[in-house]
Amino acid sequence: MAGRSTHAVWTVGFRPFFILAMFAGLSLPLLWALIFGGRVTAPAMPFSVMQWHAHEMFFGFGWAVLGGFLLTASKNWVSIRGYHGPALALLALAWLQERAGMWFAGSLPPLLFHISNNLFLVAVVAMLMATLIRHRRSDSYADNYFFLLVLPTFLLAKQLMLSTEYFQIGVSLALGLFRMAFLVMLERTLTPFMKAAFQVPILRYGPLDKSIKLLGLLMVVESLLPRTVSALLAAALALLLLGRFFRWQPQLALRRLDVGIMYLGYLAIVAQLLIHAADPFVQLHWVGTVSVHVFTFGVMGLIIPAMIVRISNGHTGRKVVFDGLDKTALWIMLLALTVRVVGPQADPAGYVQWIYLAAICWLACFSILAWRYIPFLLQPRVDGKEH
Repeated sequence: MAGRSTHAVWTVGFRPFFILAMFAGLSLPLLWALIFGGRVTAPAMPFSVMQWHAHEMFFGFGWAVLGGFLLTASKNWVSIRGYHGPALALLALAWLQERAGMWFAGSLPPLLFHISNNLFLVAVVAMLMATLIRHRRSDSYADNYFFLLVLPTFLLAKQLMLSTEYFQIGVSLALGLFRMAFLVMLERTLTPFMKAAFQVPILRYGPLDKSIKLLGLLMVVESLLPRTVSALLAAALALLLLGRFFRWQPQLALRRLDVGIMYLGYLAIVAQLLIHAADPFVQLHWVGTVSVHVFTFGVMGLIIPAMIVRISNGHTGRKVVFDGLDKTALWIMLLALTVRVVGPQADPAGYVQWIYLAAICWLACFSILAWRYIPFLLQPRVDGKEH
Protein backbone atom coordinates (compact mmCIF):
# COMPACT_ATOMS: atom_id res chain seq x y z
CA MET A 1 0.00 0.00 0.00
CA ALA A 2 1.11 3.54 -0.66
CA GLY A 3 2.83 5.23 2.21
CA ARG A 4 4.28 2.11 3.77
CA SER A 5 7.91 2.63 4.70
CA THR A 6 8.82 -1.03 5.12
CA HIS A 7 7.79 -4.49 4.05
CA ALA A 8 4.86 -5.80 6.09
CA VAL A 9 7.06 -8.30 7.95
CA TRP A 10 9.01 -5.45 9.56
CA THR A 11 6.01 -3.40 10.70
CA VAL A 12 5.64 -4.98 14.16
CA GLY A 13 7.72 -7.31 16.32
CA PHE A 14 5.59 -10.46 16.34
CA ARG A 15 5.82 -10.87 12.55
CA PRO A 16 9.53 -11.69 12.04
CA PHE A 17 9.98 -13.39 15.40
CA PHE A 18 6.97 -15.66 15.13
CA ILE A 19 8.30 -16.75 11.74
CA LEU A 20 11.68 -17.50 13.32
CA ALA A 21 9.99 -19.24 16.27
CA MET A 22 8.03 -21.54 13.97
CA PHE A 23 11.18 -22.54 12.09
CA ALA A 24 12.96 -23.08 15.43
CA GLY A 25 10.05 -25.14 16.77
CA LEU A 26 9.97 -27.49 13.81
CA SER A 27 13.76 -27.91 13.52
CA LEU A 28 15.51 -27.59 16.89
CA PRO A 29 13.79 -30.50 18.73
CA LEU A 30 14.27 -32.74 15.70
CA LEU A 31 17.95 -31.83 15.43
CA TRP A 32 18.38 -32.56 19.14
CA ALA A 33 16.64 -35.95 18.80
CA LEU A 34 18.96 -36.88 15.94
CA ILE A 35 22.00 -35.84 17.99
CA PHE A 36 20.76 -37.67 21.10
CA GLY A 37 20.02 -40.78 19.08
CA GLY A 38 23.45 -40.76 17.43
CA ARG A 39 22.15 -40.05 13.91
CA VAL A 40 23.80 -36.62 13.69
CA THR A 41 27.18 -35.62 15.09
CA ALA A 42 27.32 -32.10 16.46
CA PRO A 43 30.46 -30.07 15.75
CA ALA A 44 33.00 -29.52 18.51
CA MET A 45 31.63 -27.02 21.03
CA PRO A 46 33.09 -25.40 24.17
CA PHE A 47 30.04 -26.74 26.04
CA SER A 48 28.12 -30.03 26.07
CA VAL A 49 25.43 -30.88 23.52
CA MET A 50 22.96 -30.96 26.46
CA GLN A 51 23.85 -27.35 27.20
CA TRP A 52 23.42 -26.52 23.51
CA HIS A 53 19.96 -28.13 23.50
CA ALA A 54 18.76 -26.37 26.67
CA HIS A 55 20.13 -23.03 25.50
CA GLU A 56 18.55 -23.29 22.06
CA MET A 57 15.10 -24.21 23.38
CA PHE A 58 15.04 -21.41 25.95
CA PHE A 59 17.04 -18.70 24.21
CA GLY A 60 16.50 -19.71 20.58
CA PHE A 61 12.89 -20.89 20.35
CA GLY A 62 11.68 -19.40 23.64
CA TRP A 63 13.12 -15.94 23.14
CA ALA A 64 11.95 -15.73 19.52
CA VAL A 65 8.42 -16.10 20.90
CA LEU A 66 8.92 -13.96 24.00
CA GLY A 67 10.76 -11.26 22.06
CA GLY A 68 8.06 -11.09 19.39
CA PHE A 69 5.29 -11.04 21.97
CA LEU A 70 6.86 -8.36 24.17
CA LEU A 71 7.91 -6.12 21.27
CA THR A 72 4.26 -6.15 20.21
CA ALA A 73 2.56 -6.06 23.61
CA SER A 74 4.81 -3.41 25.17
CA LYS A 75 4.01 -0.85 22.48
CA ASN A 76 0.30 -1.40 23.15
CA TRP A 77 0.78 -1.15 26.91
CA VAL A 78 2.34 2.32 26.61
CA SER A 79 0.47 3.45 23.45
CA ILE A 80 3.39 4.13 21.08
CA ARG A 81 4.28 3.08 17.53
CA GLY A 82 6.87 0.54 18.64
CA TYR A 83 10.04 -0.73 17.01
CA HIS A 84 9.77 -1.45 13.30
CA GLY A 85 11.73 -1.35 10.07
CA PRO A 86 15.54 -1.63 10.28
CA ALA A 87 15.47 -2.08 14.07
CA LEU A 88 13.48 -5.32 13.73
CA ALA A 89 15.56 -6.47 10.76
CA LEU A 90 18.77 -6.06 12.75
CA LEU A 91 17.28 -7.92 15.72
CA ALA A 92 16.25 -10.80 13.47
CA LEU A 93 19.72 -10.89 11.94
CA ALA A 94 21.25 -10.98 15.43
CA TRP A 95 18.97 -13.91 16.35
CA LEU A 96 20.04 -15.83 13.24
CA GLN A 97 23.69 -15.02 13.92
CA GLU A 98 23.31 -16.40 17.45
CA ARG A 99 21.95 -19.71 16.14
CA ALA A 100 24.90 -20.06 13.76
CA GLY A 101 27.32 -18.99 16.48
CA MET A 102 26.01 -21.62 18.89
CA TRP A 103 26.37 -24.40 16.31
CA PHE A 104 29.87 -23.37 15.21
CA ALA A 105 31.02 -22.13 18.62
CA GLY A 106 34.04 -24.43 18.61
CA SER A 107 35.36 -22.78 15.46
CA LEU A 108 34.96 -19.17 16.64
CA PRO A 109 37.45 -17.10 18.66
CA PRO A 110 36.05 -16.71 22.19
CA LEU A 111 35.52 -12.94 21.85
CA LEU A 112 33.63 -13.31 18.57
CA PHE A 113 31.49 -16.09 20.06
CA HIS A 114 30.54 -14.00 23.09
CA ILE A 115 29.60 -11.06 20.88
CA SER A 116 27.48 -13.18 18.54
CA ASN A 117 25.93 -15.06 21.45
CA ASN A 118 24.81 -11.99 23.40
CA LEU A 119 24.04 -9.35 20.78
CA PHE A 120 20.40 -10.31 20.24
CA LEU A 121 19.40 -10.70 23.88
CA VAL A 122 21.26 -7.59 25.06
CA ALA A 123 19.69 -5.53 22.27
CA VAL A 124 16.10 -6.75 22.67
CA VAL A 125 16.20 -6.50 26.48
CA ALA A 126 17.60 -2.96 26.26
CA MET A 127 14.92 -1.97 23.72
CA LEU A 128 12.07 -3.39 25.81
CA MET A 129 13.32 -1.81 29.03
CA ALA A 130 13.79 1.54 27.27
CA THR A 131 10.17 1.40 26.12
CA LEU A 132 8.81 0.57 29.59
CA ILE A 133 10.99 3.13 31.41
CA ARG A 134 10.68 6.00 28.92
CA HIS A 135 6.91 5.72 28.65
CA ARG A 136 6.12 4.59 32.20
CA ARG A 137 3.63 7.44 32.74
CA SER A 138 1.42 6.16 29.94
CA ASP A 139 1.81 2.49 30.91
CA SER A 140 -1.58 0.81 31.31
CA TYR A 141 -0.12 -1.82 33.68
CA ALA A 142 1.23 -0.61 37.02
CA ASP A 143 2.93 -3.96 37.63
CA ASN A 144 5.25 -3.85 34.61
CA TYR A 145 8.06 -3.31 37.08
CA PHE A 146 8.10 -7.11 37.23
CA PHE A 147 9.44 -7.10 33.67
CA LEU A 148 12.09 -4.52 34.60
CA LEU A 149 13.38 -7.07 37.13
CA VAL A 150 12.94 -10.18 35.00
CA LEU A 151 14.28 -9.05 31.63
CA PRO A 152 17.91 -8.24 32.59
CA THR A 153 18.07 -11.43 34.68
CA PHE A 154 17.69 -13.44 31.47
CA LEU A 155 21.20 -12.24 30.58
CA LEU A 156 22.59 -13.88 33.71
CA ALA A 157 20.67 -17.10 33.09
CA LYS A 158 22.09 -17.27 29.58
CA GLN A 159 25.69 -17.02 30.81
CA LEU A 160 25.16 -19.59 33.54
CA MET A 161 23.55 -22.05 31.15
CA LEU A 162 26.70 -22.15 29.04
CA SER A 163 28.92 -22.62 32.11
CA THR A 164 29.80 -26.22 32.90
CA GLU A 165 29.86 -25.53 36.63
CA TYR A 166 26.63 -23.56 36.83
CA PHE A 167 24.57 -25.15 34.05
CA GLN A 168 21.82 -26.47 36.34
CA ILE A 169 21.50 -23.09 38.06
CA GLY A 170 21.21 -21.48 34.62
CA VAL A 171 18.42 -23.88 33.60
CA SER A 172 16.56 -23.28 36.86
CA LEU A 173 16.93 -19.52 36.48
CA ALA A 174 15.76 -19.55 32.86
CA LEU A 175 12.78 -21.75 33.69
CA GLY A 176 11.83 -19.48 36.58
CA LEU A 177 12.04 -16.39 34.39
CA PHE A 178 9.90 -17.93 31.65
CA ARG A 179 7.45 -19.10 34.31
CA MET A 180 7.21 -15.53 35.55
CA ALA A 181 6.57 -14.25 32.02
CA PHE A 182 3.81 -16.83 31.46
CA LEU A 183 2.18 -16.02 34.82
CA VAL A 184 1.92 -12.35 33.90
CA MET A 185 0.81 -13.09 30.34
CA LEU A 186 -1.92 -15.56 31.40
CA GLU A 187 -3.22 -13.15 34.04
CA ARG A 188 -3.60 -10.44 31.42
CA THR A 189 -4.90 -12.45 28.47
CA LEU A 190 -7.31 -15.02 29.89
CA THR A 191 -9.76 -12.33 31.01
CA PRO A 192 -10.44 -11.05 27.45
CA PHE A 193 -10.28 -14.59 26.03
CA MET A 194 -13.03 -15.79 28.39
CA LYS A 195 -15.11 -12.68 27.77
CA ALA A 196 -14.87 -13.16 24.00
CA ALA A 197 -15.51 -16.91 24.08
CA PHE A 198 -18.20 -17.18 26.78
CA GLN A 199 -19.24 -13.59 27.63
CA VAL A 200 -18.31 -14.20 31.26
CA PRO A 201 -15.94 -12.29 33.55
CA ILE A 202 -13.04 -14.00 35.28
CA LEU A 203 -13.10 -13.33 38.99
CA ARG A 204 -9.99 -11.34 39.89
CA TYR A 205 -8.63 -10.54 43.33
CA GLY A 206 -5.76 -8.06 43.43
CA PRO A 207 -3.97 -9.34 46.57
CA LEU A 208 -4.03 -12.91 45.22
CA ASP A 209 -2.68 -11.87 41.81
CA LYS A 210 0.09 -9.84 43.42
CA SER A 211 0.99 -12.63 45.85
CA ILE A 212 1.32 -15.04 42.92
CA LYS A 213 3.65 -12.70 41.06
CA LEU A 214 5.77 -12.02 44.14
CA LEU A 215 6.13 -15.72 44.89
CA GLY A 216 6.88 -16.36 41.22
CA LEU A 217 9.62 -13.75 41.38
CA LEU A 218 11.10 -15.38 44.48
CA MET A 219 10.98 -18.79 42.79
CA VAL A 220 13.22 -17.45 40.00
CA VAL A 221 16.16 -17.88 42.39
CA GLU A 222 14.94 -21.14 43.93
CA SER A 223 18.19 -22.94 43.04
CA LEU A 224 20.07 -20.62 45.41
CA LEU A 225 17.78 -21.38 48.34
CA PRO A 226 17.90 -24.39 50.69
CA ARG A 227 16.02 -27.29 49.08
CA THR A 228 13.38 -27.44 51.79
CA VAL A 229 12.69 -23.69 51.58
CA SER A 230 12.53 -23.86 47.80
CA ALA A 231 10.11 -26.80 47.96
CA LEU A 232 7.81 -25.04 50.44
CA LEU A 233 7.75 -21.91 48.28
CA ALA A 234 6.93 -24.02 45.21
CA ALA A 235 4.09 -25.72 47.09
CA ALA A 236 2.73 -22.37 48.26
CA LEU A 237 2.80 -20.93 44.74
CA ALA A 238 1.14 -24.06 43.33
CA LEU A 239 -1.67 -23.85 45.91
CA LEU A 240 -2.28 -20.16 45.17
CA LEU A 241 -2.38 -20.90 41.45
CA LEU A 242 -4.83 -23.75 42.00
CA GLY A 243 -7.03 -21.51 44.13
CA ARG A 244 -7.11 -18.89 41.38
CA PHE A 245 -7.64 -21.55 38.70
CA PHE A 246 -10.99 -22.55 40.18
CA ARG A 247 -12.06 -18.89 40.29
CA TRP A 248 -11.44 -18.64 36.54
CA GLN A 249 -14.35 -20.86 35.45
CA PRO A 250 -12.38 -23.82 34.08
CA GLN A 251 -15.62 -25.77 33.62
CA LEU A 252 -16.38 -23.39 30.73
CA ALA A 253 -12.86 -22.92 29.37
CA LEU A 254 -12.18 -26.63 29.02
CA ARG A 255 -15.17 -27.03 26.70
CA ARG A 256 -13.22 -25.31 23.92
CA LEU A 257 -9.77 -26.41 22.83
CA ASP A 258 -8.62 -22.91 21.80
CA VAL A 259 -9.22 -21.53 25.31
CA GLY A 260 -8.91 -24.75 27.27
CA ILE A 261 -5.35 -25.35 26.10
CA MET A 262 -4.32 -22.14 27.86
CA TYR A 263 -5.84 -23.52 31.06
CA LEU A 264 -3.98 -26.80 30.56
CA GLY A 265 -0.76 -24.81 30.17
CA TYR A 266 -1.62 -23.01 33.42
CA LEU A 267 -2.09 -26.40 35.12
CA ALA A 268 1.27 -27.52 33.75
CA ILE A 269 2.86 -24.66 35.70
CA VAL A 270 1.15 -26.03 38.81
CA ALA A 271 2.31 -29.58 38.00
CA GLN A 272 5.92 -28.47 37.54
CA LEU A 273 5.84 -26.65 40.87
CA LEU A 274 4.34 -29.66 42.68
CA ILE A 275 6.97 -32.00 41.22
CA HIS A 276 9.65 -29.60 42.44
CA ALA A 277 7.97 -29.30 45.85
CA ALA A 278 7.83 -33.08 46.32
CA ASP A 279 11.47 -33.66 45.44
CA PRO A 280 13.07 -33.26 48.91
CA PHE A 281 10.35 -35.27 50.66
CA VAL A 282 9.34 -38.07 48.28
CA GLN A 283 11.80 -40.31 46.45
CA LEU A 284 10.22 -40.45 43.00
CA HIS A 285 12.37 -42.26 40.47
CA TRP A 286 11.59 -40.26 37.36
CA VAL A 287 13.04 -41.23 34.01
CA GLY A 288 14.59 -38.11 32.48
CA THR A 289 14.29 -34.48 33.57
CA VAL A 290 10.53 -34.58 34.15
CA SER A 291 10.22 -31.25 35.96
CA VAL A 292 11.90 -29.32 33.16
CA HIS A 293 9.98 -31.11 30.39
CA VAL A 294 6.62 -30.68 32.11
CA PHE A 295 7.35 -26.98 31.75
CA THR A 296 8.85 -26.94 28.26
CA PHE A 297 6.22 -29.28 26.78
CA GLY A 298 3.27 -28.52 29.06
CA VAL A 299 3.61 -24.75 29.35
CA MET A 300 5.67 -23.57 26.39
CA GLY A 301 4.57 -26.38 24.09
CA LEU A 302 0.84 -25.92 24.71
CA ILE A 303 0.49 -22.17 25.17
CA ILE A 304 2.85 -20.91 22.47
CA PRO A 305 1.13 -22.54 19.44
CA ALA A 306 -2.24 -21.20 20.63
CA MET A 307 -0.77 -17.71 21.08
CA ILE A 308 0.79 -17.82 17.60
CA VAL A 309 -2.63 -18.63 16.12
CA ARG A 310 -4.40 -15.89 18.08
CA ILE A 311 -1.87 -13.14 17.50
CA SER A 312 -1.18 -14.02 13.87
CA ASN A 313 -4.90 -13.79 13.14
CA GLY A 314 -5.94 -10.91 15.36
CA HIS A 315 -2.97 -8.64 14.73
CA THR A 316 -3.18 -9.04 10.96
CA GLY A 317 -6.82 -7.89 10.95
CA ARG A 318 -8.41 -11.33 10.73
CA LYS A 319 -11.06 -12.90 12.92
CA VAL A 320 -9.59 -15.05 15.69
CA VAL A 321 -11.00 -18.45 14.80
CA PHE A 322 -9.26 -21.80 15.28
CA ASP A 323 -10.02 -23.97 12.26
CA GLY A 324 -9.50 -27.71 11.92
CA LEU A 325 -5.80 -27.45 11.12
CA ASP A 326 -5.16 -25.12 14.04
CA LYS A 327 -6.87 -27.54 16.41
CA THR A 328 -4.93 -30.43 14.90
CA ALA A 329 -1.69 -28.60 15.72
CA LEU A 330 -2.83 -28.18 19.33
CA TRP A 331 -3.83 -31.85 19.66
CA ILE A 332 -0.40 -32.81 18.30
CA MET A 333 1.27 -30.81 21.07
CA LEU A 334 -0.92 -32.48 23.68
CA LEU A 335 0.32 -35.77 22.24
CA ALA A 336 3.91 -34.47 22.41
CA LEU A 337 3.49 -33.74 26.13
CA THR A 338 2.19 -37.26 26.76
CA VAL A 339 4.90 -38.86 24.63
CA ARG A 340 7.78 -36.93 26.22
CA VAL A 341 6.72 -36.99 29.88
CA VAL A 342 4.53 -40.09 30.33
CA GLY A 343 6.05 -42.39 27.69
CA PRO A 344 9.50 -42.78 29.29
CA GLN A 345 7.95 -43.51 32.70
CA ALA A 346 5.93 -46.37 31.21
CA ASP A 347 8.72 -47.68 28.97
CA PRO A 348 12.18 -46.52 30.09
CA ALA A 349 13.88 -48.86 27.62
CA GLY A 350 12.34 -46.94 24.75
CA TYR A 351 13.64 -43.55 25.95
CA VAL A 352 15.33 -42.63 22.67
CA GLN A 353 12.25 -43.58 20.67
CA TRP A 354 10.05 -41.42 22.90
CA ILE A 355 12.39 -38.47 22.22
CA TYR A 356 12.14 -39.12 18.48
CA LEU A 357 8.34 -39.23 18.66
CA ALA A 358 8.17 -36.02 20.69
CA ALA A 359 10.44 -34.26 18.20
CA ILE A 360 8.27 -35.47 15.30
CA CYS A 361 5.25 -33.95 17.08
CA TRP A 362 7.00 -30.58 17.29
CA LEU A 363 7.95 -30.87 13.62
CA ALA A 364 4.35 -31.65 12.65
CA CYS A 365 2.78 -28.92 14.81
CA PHE A 366 5.07 -26.09 13.77
CA SER A 367 5.08 -27.19 10.12
CA ILE A 368 1.29 -26.81 10.13
CA LEU A 369 1.52 -23.41 11.81
CA ALA A 370 4.28 -22.26 9.45
CA TRP A 371 2.30 -23.32 6.37
CA ARG A 372 -0.81 -21.60 7.73
CA TYR A 373 0.57 -18.38 9.18
CA ILE A 374 3.82 -17.36 7.53
CA PRO A 375 1.84 -16.10 4.50
CA PHE A 376 -0.28 -13.98 6.89
CA LEU A 377 2.83 -12.57 8.55
CA LEU A 378 4.41 -11.64 5.23
CA GLN A 379 1.33 -9.77 3.98
CA PRO A 380 -0.12 -6.39 5.04
CA ARG A 381 -3.07 -6.37 7.41
CA VAL A 382 -6.31 -7.27 5.65
CA ASP A 383 -8.16 -4.38 7.31
CA GLY A 384 -5.89 -1.74 5.75
CA LYS A 385 -4.15 -0.70 8.97
CA GLU A 386 -0.36 -0.49 8.87
CA HIS A 387 0.39 -2.32 12.13
